Amino acid sequence: MIKIKLKRSYIGIPEKQRRVLRALGLRKIGATVTKTDDPIFRGMIYKVQHLIEVSEE
Repeated sequence: MIKIKLKRSYIGIPEKQRRVLRALGLRKIGATVTKTDDPIFRGMIYKVQHLIEVSEE
């Protein structure tokens, strides 16, 4: 399992990256979600890695 936390704001971020964050379930700064360690989620994490914090569970 992967724990993902939104650490930066949506402001000034391209719409494509906003959609990725919404698809991950991150809506507010400090929000945390837990996802399975799948290639799909790894690809999404790669696209917005500068906005989030990832930790292994």
